[in-house]
Amino acid sequence: MSPASLFHLHLVSDSTGETLAAIAKAAAVQYPNIRAIEHMHPLVRTQRQLKRVLEDIEREPGIVLYTVVNPALGVELEQHCRELQTPCFAVLQPIMQIFESYLGAPQTPRVAGQHVLDADYYRRIDAMNFTIAHDDGRLPDDMNDADICVLGISRTSKTPTSLYLAQRGYKTTNLPLVPTVPLPEQLLLPHRAFVVCLIAAVDRLAEVRRNRAALMADRDLNTYVDREAIAAEIAYTRRIAAKYGWPIIDVTRRSIEESATMIIKLLQDRRSGVKSDEGANV
Repeated sequence: MSPASLFHLHLVSDSTGETLAAIAKAAAVQYPNIRAIEHMHPLVRTQRQLKRVLEDIEREPGIVLYTVVNPALGVELEQHCRELQTPCFAVLQPIMQIFESYLGAPQTPRVAGQHVLDADYYRRIDAMNFTIAHDDGRLPDDMNDADICVLGISRTSKTPTSLYLAQRGYKTTNLPLVPTVPLPEQLLLPHRAFVVCLIAAVDRLAEVRRNRAALMADRDLNTYVDREAIAAEIAYTRRIAAKYGWPIIDVTRRSIEESATMIIKLLQDRRSGVKSDEGANV
């Protein structure tokens, strides 16, 4: 890429920087022909730490986005950027102004307030432990212990989707679907877990499987990557989904995050009694 198609992006945070990274990525992808050289500066809470950041910005100036609770650090950062004539923006400030105006109350600054060790945090840790222990067909004896059960043929991103759901606090188990293997009994008995099936386009699955074939010595590789065989597996998924009224999500053009978000929406619709596309392809 030419130098004109690159720019430096400094993300300065007094916490982990996850919020900044997500906002910056959402903005940067709107410019597909320009790539950001990202400089992450997390846990900036003292003037000494900020000084090192300012030196980096001066050495490689560019756009500066920050989330810093300490107002003195924010003022110093903005002043330094003005001297360098480089843009600097407190990304949460407009949002907090709206909150203050609507709620009629000032904010109480808390560094890393979104990462407190509260009940929700431990619920997510519990969900992660559950999901790791019940990955790849290791269904719990009592499916009522799970919030979500993800089904899908090989390479439909069951495990990463399950882990993302767990990070959101949902105890998730996943099961590989194989047309020649009967479904486990505990899946067919009455339970509270929300079951969802994942599918993908034949061409995508064939490509992904071919790339993984070298690691799958225990498989019939010719069948594993054969398009007709894959199409039959997808048809099997559709049949059992229709039989049991399980929704199907096509992950071909969806990221892991988008697939998981769709699953959560379907689950919440079911819990609230909202009619959704369960049993249909979404």
